[in-house]
Amino acid sequence: MTPVLVLTGFLGSGKTTLLRHLLRQPEFSRTAVIINEFGEIGLDHDLVEASDDSFIALTTGCLCCKVRDDLVATLDDMLRRRAQGRVPPFTRVVIETSGLADPAPILHTLMTDPIMAEYLTLGGVVTSVDAVTGAATLDREAVSIKQVALADRLVLTKSDLAGAAPPELLSRLARLNVAAPLLHADHGRIDPQALFGAGQYDSRDKSFDVRSWLGEGPDEHLHHPHDADIQTYAVVREAPIPAVALTLLLETLAEHCGADLLRLKGIVNIRESPDRPAVIHGVQHVFHAPTWLARWPSDDRRSRMVVITRGIPQGWIEALIDALAAEVAEASGSQTLGA
Repeated sequence: MTPVLVLTGFLGSGKTTLLRHLLRQPEFSRTAVIINEFGEIGLDHDLVEASDDSFIALTTGCLCCKVRDDLVATLDDMLRRRAQGRVPPFTRVVIETSGLADPAPILHTLMTDPIMAEYLTLGGVVTSVDAVTGAATLDREAVSIKQVALADRLVLTKSDLAGAAPPELLSRLARLNVAAPLLHADHGRIDPQALFGAGQYDSRDKSFDVRSWLGEGPDEHLHHPHDADIQTYAVVREAPIPAVALTLLLETLAEHCGADLLRLKGIVNIRESPDRPAVIHGVQHVFHAPTWLARWPSDDRRSRMVVITRGIPQGWIEALIDALAAEVAEASGSQTLGA
């Protein structure tokens, strides 16, 4: 499976500088970069080796192209050319969004398209935030709040211009997304491995780190920060959850809360499969099909779901889980009596 990193952030937040630096790193060779327009990325001339229609080969061994008709068509074309040996054999993909774009539709595509699911897996969402203008942007631009809330990693840029990062900005980023580690880029320079570290939610990867993916520190528990009605919290259940109850939960959330459920990810103890936990991941009304770990990654067998939402109370989700589990138990009991 080829991991896909989604790089987002508001206009002028430093995505271009960050990406130029990454493309020069040996660890980032054999990377395919997809952008909306070449003008948005400003690739240096000394990176460009050759071009044909929408594809540019880079001297670093990377490949760059622009979205033509739609993202699926572009990714499919890239994969076919790789299989035919017509482009460098890339091992990862970076999708750089427009500064005004909501990243959710890209995540939906990666999570639901059957062709993409066979070859690609979401490697994480990285959001760049300008240390100088970030606070004002969050006050003014609603899409920038969503870009921050959906991130697996936040990268603070232009700290060299701002001096020490403004405490009010750091506090606000923590309120908007308590689960995402905050990294600092020095003139665009950052460790590439830090960006690809924990966004992956595909349990088929042997390096899958559940605690890091959920944003849990060694002794840390998510709390209830809120900003512009956005809340982040963890739903923890001690008792195993019936498989049917989990299915009904995800269907209910997608149908009735999709617009306000910015992101949900978790590891769930399924009653019928106590030794193999389910990994769930959803963005708004779209949920990836649950995948299964071969074993529990630790002795902690509680179900833990990290929820980033706009105005959905934690108590409501917890009550919904209880009600669905009770309904499934009652139905199972009735069937047993009827038998």
